Amino acid sequence: MRVGHLGPAGTYSEEAALRRQGAEPVAFPTLPDTIAAVADGQVDLAAVPIENSLEGSVGIALDTLVAREEVTITGELTLPISVHLIAREMLDPATVALVVSHPQPLAQCAGYLRRRLPQARTVPASSTAEAVRQVMTAGERMAALGPRRAAELYAAAIVEEDVADDPGNATRFVWVSRAGTASPDTDGPMRTSLSFWGQGDDKPGWLVRCLSEFAFRGVNLSKIESRPLRSTIGHYRFFVDCEGGLATPAVSEAVTGLRAHCTDVRVLGSYPRERQVD
Repeated sequence: MRVGHLGPAGTYSEEAALRRQGAEPVAFPTLPDTIAAVADGQVDLAAVPIENSLEGSVGIALDTLVAREEVTITGELTLPISVHLIAREMLDPATVALVVSHPQPLAQCAGYLRRRLPQARTVPASSTAEAVRQVMTAGERMAALGPRRAAELYAAAIVEEDVADDPGNATRFVWVSRAGTASPDTDGPMRTSLSFWGQGDDKPGWLVRCLSEFAFRGVNLSKIESRPLRSTIGHYRFFVDCEGGLATPAVSEAVTGLRAHCTDVRVLGSYPRERQVD
């Protein structure tokens, strides 16, 4: 099974992809490219990071999932994240002038960087593995934030281990498949992810009426957030995760009721909930 992920080899996304039994990981340069590869049939599915316990949702993933109606979420995986300070060779962190990584680890380690490397400038990279690759071809005063697997793949040195600001750091990934693909298991607890927006969102009580469709039917919302609609400032697309599958009458009726208030409702997926792995 070909499983797409944000590349190159050695990213947290690849680690998530490898959790899929029988996975043949296939790297792509960006998250939109990864999701597009599913839509185009280049891969069977993809492991896509959707939210982090420290930094919240991955906006580009949400925006792309909404834009690509050819794909759907068919599962999820929560991956514990260990971030390490990585360099070409062992060095004193006080000598590091530049730290490079994906924006998410840079934010997850902001406190550590202020305490241990206040002299270092931070620069974003397309992925954690790409950051490690850059370090291996750069000068001695450069370091990366990334996973152990990337350090091992590119023969780099781990200068300091587990440098994220919170030891409970974890990222939730979703399995993205082509639209119409059935979830592998619908017998256990389910989750439904959807997005919605409406031209009446500037009217008092509009959002309350939307959310009441779930509340009045006893459907619990585990997450709600907004993203810019990218048309007119002040208007937003809302993203909701609710407990229960779309086959559950209460969830199905709530989604139907929601459509009466909205210009657009998009079900991103109805899929099994998965426990955190060790």
